[in-house]
Amino acid sequence: MISYIKGTVAFKGNDYIVIENHGIGYQIKVPSRVLDSMESGENVMLHTYLYVREDVLALFGFSSMQELDTFQILLGISGIGPKAALSVLSTMTVEDLYYAVFSEDAKSIAKTPGIGPKGAKRMIIELKDKLNLEDLESVSMKEETGASLQAGDGDSISDTVQALTALGYSNGEAYRAVRGVSDADTMDAEQLLKEALKIILTFS
Repeated sequence: MISYIKGTVAFKGNDYIVIENHGIGYQIKVPSRVLDSMESGENVMLHTYLYVREDVLALFGFSSMQELDTFQILLGISGIGPKAALSVLSTMTVEDLYYAVFSEDAKSIAKTPGIGPKGAKRMIIELKDKLNLEDLESVSMKEETGASLQAGDGDSISDTVQALTALGYSNGEAYRAVRGVSDADTMDAEQLLKEALKIILTFS
């Protein structure tokens, strides 16, 4: 099993990069955000997953163990293969996926190419039993905002999320916007809503 690869980016394709290590070029399929973040000639390290089937041998790479773990969890969902799992992680960050699942935001997941509304709802049902929101928050949310954004962590945060959803935004978009506000846990609901709206208007 290849756990990770360190080397130099020799080439970038549409959905993969080639990393050269000791004269060997490894073709590795990666999420689009990983692809976009790397430049030819750059020294990089990717956590990898080797997908093996009778007629398929493919290497997938990720920028973090959390992303790799999520990819493997997605492979355990009925109807989700490596191409679809990679597409999910190209469309959403790991954090956005977790919050979409726990807020039952099928709309955000359904934006993934090849995952329709029915597929998104099925994913939410299956992923709720496989994902641990507390683990995600302890690893990444506190690093990103300095505060946990679970609904019970503060009236201003939960009130802001509710206000944003009342304005027509999805739960996933609302959580994502609030997470992007610095010092969110120190603001009252009115201040937080103003700042979150500034962020949410930048979403494509």
